[in-house]
Amino acid sequence: MAKLSDSERKNLPDSAFAYVDSKGARRLPIYDEPHVRNALARFDQVKFESEAARDKARKRLLQAAKKHGIVPVGFVTAQLETERVRISAAAGSLPSGFLTLLFTDIENSTIHLHRLGADYARLLQKVRRTIRTAVVKTGGQPVELRADEVFVVFEDAAAAVAGAVALQRALLAATWPRGSEVRVRAGLHSGAVTLTDGGYVGIPVHTAARVAAAAHGGQILVSGECRHAAGNPGGGMRFRSLGGYRFAGFSEPISVYQVEAEGLMTDFPRPRTGTRVRPKG
Repeated sequence: MAKLSDSERKNLPDSAFAYVDSKGARRLPIYDEPHVRNALARFDQVKFESEAARDKARKRLLQAAKKHGIVPVGFVTAQLETERVRISAAAGSLPSGFLTLLFTDIENSTIHLHRLGADYARLLQKVRRTIRTAVVKTGGQPVELRADEVFVVFEDAAAAVAGAVALQRALLAATWPRGSEVRVRAGLHSGAVTLTDGGYVGIPVHTAARVAAAAHGGQILVSGECRHAAGNPGGGMRFRSLGGYRFAGFSEPISVYQVEAEGLMTDFPRPRTGTRVRPKG
């Protein structure tokens, strides 16, 4: 790629750059394919004036990549993996103690990323917005968004189950870029956790993550502890026992239940992970 001379750079319009700062300094030229590829590689080396400026530059760069037929899979993946969004400004605003923890992630996210390229960022934003709206309405507090995963805590287990049902209904009813079919796994567990400066710690966090990983897209799985804490959540929601499963890192089996309610998918294969434990006797 030939380096731009000062005169060539001066004659380019602002639209030929992904980032123009408040003083008019222009960075990351994107006027042709070689420079777009170079901007993708150098993006994280640029010091932006604000997160808003960074997001705007990223969108311009992704639009340029799409225009030149570049599928920036590595760039998008790197951006998603490094993006760690703390919803609460202060740790003190989050609850601690006995909580119900909800984890979700997008099924076949890598396939969506390869298929959609730059449009995957739009899909991801819509998934996050849909989930956040649903869980906040039922009393959930989003803790962390990372790549295609969402972590939410609830002080009330029945409300957590209702939030999971609400988010699945909303996602199933939504329309997605290029006719994509988006399915999200959801898993819940209840237990006592400790809130630190680095986030929540405790075995229940790992248990909730294992339960979520066992689910299929469109499915909600809960542990026996969550099912017990939720009692009868009402609203036509019910629990179907799938049996006990032994997950990696846990010596004792975990009872797993599928949440069923009107408007949800109901037929799924056996849990994706874990070994079924047959009852004794």
